[in-house]
Amino acid sequence: MTRHEVTVDVLGPWSLATSKQFWEGFAPGALPSQGEQQEMRTVFRVEGDWSRAEVRVTQEGSAARIIVEGDGDLERAVAQTRRFLSLDVDGRGWVDVGARDKVIADAQEQLPGLRPCGFHSPYEAAAWSVLSQRIRIVQAAKLRDDLVCEYGQDGAFPAPEQLRALDLDLPGRKTEYLHAVAEAALDGRLDGEALRAMDVDDAISTVQEVKGLGPFAAELVVLRGANAPDAIPHNERRLNEEITFRYGADRTLAEVSENWRPFRTWAAVHLRSLREARTHEISG
Repeated sequence: MTRHEVTVDVLGPWSLATSKQFWEGFAPGALPSQGEQQEMRTVFRVEGDWSRAEVRVTQEGSAARIIVEGDGDLERAVAQTRRFLSLDVDGRGWVDVGARDKVIADAQEQLPGLRPCGFHSPYEAAAWSVLSQRIRIVQAAKLRDDLVCEYGQDGAFPAPEQLRALDLDLPGRKTEYLHAVAEAALDGRLDGEALRAMDVDDAISTVQEVKGLGPFAAELVVLRGANAPDAIPHNERRLNEEITFRYGADRTLAEVSENWRPFRTWAAVHLRSLREARTHEISG
């Protein structure tokens, strides 16, 4: 195992502590609680060679110190880390969104320095989309955890070549669809860098060509798997409900999100995060 370390400037607001807390509550792939440690740690598959990598991220002022270890392409592992932590985005204009929209300004105040943490890759986002179809999130999370424990590598999700070969006893057509996702990843159709470079609508259309991935899943893969910063999800009922709660029944997502450009995904994630916190408090 080799080691690669870099320090990168993060442009615009960023708080490792806020982002870590967000990811620890991110049900599809929640980080294990790391307590008060001033670092974020995770393991993932590096796109391209699908090797396992370990990463530790710490914050030094406005810079991120990224240390990756593994046997594969560690430079690509660093780039992938920056993408799934949204550290590769110039966020200096994010403050301006709050200046234009008092609802987003309030969200920024409640979640200071949050940068949306996505899935490790579009591949993992696509696999989650299949696992979570037509079942509760807690059930899907257990299916994912079981896959990692039985077929993964020290906490990393199974590599596409391995997933494609597995004969899994899963509900419905999930096994067939997981095989299709693995095939698409091996063919490069779920490459994060490539999807980010495309027009968002074209990227979503490309993902929908993978068997088993409909409109909702394709949006998740692009917005949270490739972590595209400026798009709005059209198939999230809970986000629409939050728009009504925050802006009023006469406002629509399409209308209010115009003021969020070029950070529409970020704004949507902030509002969804606040909604989850608020509804959890109510139910608790």
